[in-house]
Amino acid sequence: MSFSSFIAARITFQSKRTFSKLIVRIAIIGIMLSLCVMILSVAIVKGFKQQIREKVRGFSGDVQVVKFDNNNSYENSPFADSSHFAARAAKEKNVAEVMPFATKAGIIRANDEIEGVVLKGVDKTYNWAFFKSALEQGKVIDFKDSVTASKQVLISRYTADRLKLKAGDDFIMYFVQEPLRKRKFTIAGIFNTGLDEVDKTFVVADLSVIRRLNNWKPDQIGGYEIWVKDFETLRFTSNKLNDLLPPYLRSYDIYETYPTIFGWLDLLDVNTQVLLVLMIAVALINMISALLIMILERTSMIGMLKALGAKSWAIQKIFLYNAAYLIGVGLLLGNLLGVGIGLFQQKTHFLTLDAASYYMRFVPVQFTVTDVVLLNAGTLFICLLVLIIPSLLVTRIAPVKAIRFK
Repeated sequence: MSFSSFIAARITFQSKRTFSKLIVRIAIIGIMLSLCVMILSVAIVKGFKQQIREKVRGFSGDVQVVKFDNNNSYENSPFADSSHFAARAAKEKNVAEVMPFATKAGIIRANDEIEGVVLKGVDKTYNWAFFKSALEQGKVIDFKDSVTASKQVLISRYTADRLKLKAGDDFIMYFVQEPLRKRKFTIAGIFNTGLDEVDKTFVVADLSVIRRLNNWKPDQIGGYEIWVKDFETLRFTSNKLNDLLPPYLRSYDIYETYPTIFGWLDLLDVNTQVLLVLMIAVALINMISALLIMILERTSMIGMLKALGAKSWAIQKIFLYNAAYLIGVGLLLGNLLGVGIGLFQQKTHFLTLDAASYYMRFVPVQFTVTDVVLLNAGTLFICLLVLIIPSLLVTRIAPVKAIRFK
């Protein structure tokens, strides 16, 4: 054990002074609350982004491939289902699903109410995992019987409430074209994604219905939805898929399809960074105050050690070791409080949100060991680095005056 660490241990664990106890406790509480807030901020923002991202991905996929033209409406321009492209895309390492779809605008009339919607057509290859998790009533479309499937739809809770409908009810949907067409559908299920862009707009049905309404050929579709396995490599995968596309097709990734949502999520990162800086500042102010008071309280000891030949840096290290202990206690308590609150929220969903504003009913929390370790290490490193500056006060204390200090 070095001289500095020995003295630091003595004044840390065996000190009977009471003058600085209150300040030290305040410093520990400041570190604890700062780390707690930082852990929860990062965990909540990560959980929030993850939940929103999965909702958007679940409905529209990660990449959409459509015909290369100037059509920006809800009604896709048709092209032949290219088994060659679909097979090559499915072989890509990061591609999980390649599914055909088409969309068509329409108007639902029921119970003397009307609602404009977009019919999204899918086929038997569609992955229903997302809609099964979002179902509130009924079930998803059953493609085992093609005749029954062509008459079934999924509608959102928003649309069902506005039209006073429930699972099992029938309604008429009108399609504005020449000539005007209408179809009778039965509600197989009612979903609630929590995304206004989806719930206020889309109704899900059989792709064959859109083919018949538009007089398409049996092999024509409006586009492909492609899901990737690792979302972090979406840009890279999207670029690789572009290389596989024939010249008459183009692709959009989810960032281009929903720029507003992902722009909003990026702003959350900025808010988190500002909050982290503020919490680090709070911890630093508390620790600097505590360190200065501890140095002033130990002025006589500093003078005695200097008179015995101790170097200023060795004495500085005594107080830095002491500060490291206090920071460590604060970090330990902060971890217990922050992770404890987060786990409690994960299990109980005690803290709720307005689904209309935040797209979900509770505060989501997502912990990663890496985040917690980095926050702890970063807080400890920054605090000790900055505390070197106030510890320089030791160099300005003269032994003769310090020994007489009362």
